[in-house]
Amino acid sequence: MALIVQKYGGSSVADTESIKRVARRIIETRKKGNDVAVVVSAMGDTTDELIDQALSIDSNPSAREMDMLMTAGERISMSLLAMAIHAQGEKAHSFTGSQAGFMTDTQYGAAHIRSVKPERVREAISDGEIAIVAGFQGINSLGDATTLGRGGSDTSAVALAVALGADVCEIYTDVDGVFTADPRIVPTAQRIDSITYDAILEMAASGSKVLALRCVEYARRFNMPIHVRSSFSKRKGTIVVGSDINPVLIPNQD
Repeated sequence: MALIVQKYGGSSVADTESIKRVARRIIETRKKGNDVAVVVSAMGDTTDELIDQALSIDSNPSAREMDMLMTAGERISMSLLAMAIHAQGEKAHSFTGSQAGFMTDTQYGAAHIRSVKPERVREAISDGEIAIVAGFQGINSLGDATTLGRGGSDTSAVALAVALGADVCEIYTDVDGVFTADPRIVPTAQRIDSITYDAILEMAASGSKVLALRCVEYARRFNMPIHVRSSFSKRKGTIVVGSDINPVLIPNQD
C-alpha cells in the first residue's frame, strides 16, 4: 500500500461536474489499496474574480486583508470535493492550510513555508478517510492567514507529501505531463516519460509553466518524486525524480 498525495488545479475543479469527476478519480486511487491525501486549488477563475472584486472596492487593499480573501477560494473547493467524495460512498475530511499544519513566515501574498505538522491529516488517513487540504495557504506566527504566491498549491502538495512521508506527489493539470513544447501551441510536441529535477528547473527558468520553481526546488531538496499528469485522461504523464531514482519504481502509474 502506497501513501499518495494528489493535487488538483483550478481547471480540474472548475465546476460541479469537474469536482464529481475528480472525486471519482480519487476514490479509484483509494480503492487500489492506497492511502490518499489531496491538495486542491480554487475553482476555475475564482482567485482572479476575488482579486477583481477587491480592487473594485479598494485600489490599494491591505496585503493582510487580501490574503484573508484569497484563502476563501480553496476553502470552497476543498469543502465541495469532500462532499462529492462522501456522496459517492467514501469518507473524506477537509482541512484549511492552517488546520493541516502549514506554518509560514509573515510575508503576505508570497509567504514561504516554515514547517508542516499535519497531525490532523495523519489522523484522518489513519481513520480510513481521504484528507482534502486547501492549497496555496497557511498561517503565520501572528495567527493570520497567508498565501504562498504563484504556484502555491503545487508547493503545498509537495510540502504535504514530504511531511507525510508519501511515496509520490501527483500533480494533476490539464495536460498529459511535461512536453518538449506547449502541446496546445505546438501539435508535434512530445511527452517526456521522465525527467530530473535539474532539467525541469531549467525548463521552468526558461518559461515553462507546468510546475512552479519553488515546487520543484522543494521536491529536489527532500527527494520527493512528482508525477505530472492530466485529470482529464488516464495517460501515464511524466515522472520527475532525482537522477539516482528509477522512475519505473514510482507507484500508481496505471
